[in-house]
Amino acid sequence: MLGEIHDLIHEFPEMEDKIIQLRQNDAPFADLMDQYDQLDAKIGELEQLGTPVADETIEDLKKERLLLKDQLYDRLRR
Repeated sequence: MLGEIHDLIHEFPEMEDKIIQLRQNDAPFADLMDQYDQLDAKIGELEQLGTPVADETIEDLKKERLLLKDQLYDRLRR
């Protein structure tokens, strides 16, 4: 949805401390977060600018973001 916030701390506010700690001390987690944040920003730009993009393209980007979020969440639960 247009204008929704998807940053990881917003998605999992109860895990904020762990997110911060892992981002600072776990390079693979930080890399995944960077990928997630970049993809989230790209999706947000496409939605807000109204750039003509095929529905399938934006849906594929959202699916990729969801997969990254799942991977991050799995690491947070460890």
